[in-house]
Amino acid sequence: MLKVEIQPDWVLRQPDGDATPLPALLALLTAVRDLGSISRAATTCGLSYRHAWGMLRDFEAHFGAELVSKVRGHGTALSPLAEKLIWADKRIRARLSPMLDSLASELQQELASVMPDPAPALRLTASHGFAVAALISQIEQHGTVVDLQYRSSTEALAALGRGECHLAGFHLPVGPFERAAASKYLSWLDPEKHMLIHLAFRTQGLFAAKGNPKDIRTLADLARDDVRFVNRQRGSGTRLLLELLLAAEGIGQDTINGYESAEFTHAAVAAYVASGMADASFGVETAARRFDLDFVPVIREQYFFACARNALALPVVAATLAVMSSDAFKAQLSTLPGYDGAQCGSIVQVASLL
Repeated sequence: MLKVEIQPDWVLRQPDGDATPLPALLALLTAVRDLGSISRAATTCGLSYRHAWGMLRDFEAHFGAELVSKVRGHGTALSPLAEKLIWADKRIRARLSPMLDSLASELQQELASVMPDPAPALRLTASHGFAVAALISQIEQHGTVVDLQYRSSTEALAALGRGECHLAGFHLPVGPFERAAASKYLSWLDPEKHMLIHLAFRTQGLFAAKGNPKDIRTLADLARDDVRFVNRQRGSGTRLLLELLLAAEGIGQDTINGYESAEFTHAAVAAYVASGMADASFGVETAARRFDLDFVPVIREQYFFACARNALALPVVAATLAVMSSDAFKAQLSTLPGYDGAQCGSIVQVASLL
């Protein structure tokens, strides 16, 4: 079956109405930043040197400011404007990609419904995460069609309760906060009807800009007047976890500048910190490392899929469980910073959370 993909894009529109797409410029600027050379960047992007220079000069004329400059002994460097363009694109992708992935999956299933002999799909609703994305990639490579919806942990479990999905992803802290966090989800889980499948352990903690210029070391630092925070959306497991941690330390949510902000992925909040729009956030280690941020570990947690007990007999669920239990996939998970896939695929009883 053909796979539908939707990619975020943006354009530069002139006062006269002419619009110029930015992807080619952004790819060139990123290559210049990484390689320090317009010539090598042009080759990497499949452009001639003359065409690359012409593109840069055209956009500099549009913006009325330079994008690159020669630095003696260091080749070509990006201007602050060029850096802002790259980070704006990263934020766009981090914020929109999960929603676009969900929409693409929805469109794919609509097309499949009118095709002859459509393949049965695994209906998966989960909070966005790096292990979930890795699993989807693997099971699709093994031939299983995935009907994906990225939702918060509470929304995912509510969807399972309504019978809208086979697997619902959510996460719980390891240690003294587990029962309190689990109480937020148990209204949707029936020990007689449901079971849990372990996906991974992962580490959550504080994000800070590279070099940690604000010296952010503890949760208490989030309440400082000079720290701007960016949060996850209401209903997300990460925000629920942070609320438990803050309450335990007696830190008021209203003392944190930016607490009511809302981004939908770990990558999105990491992009905000990396681009200088916030000083700190809270999320999984992989996101911090991918955006070259400092990371202060705070707590370890488990990510689960909840499913109906009778769903294990379905071929799409059985195939997914086989991938999760494989040594190859467990090894892949363990390459993600802060993740541990040693117990991936193991069965956990809902009663253990009570």
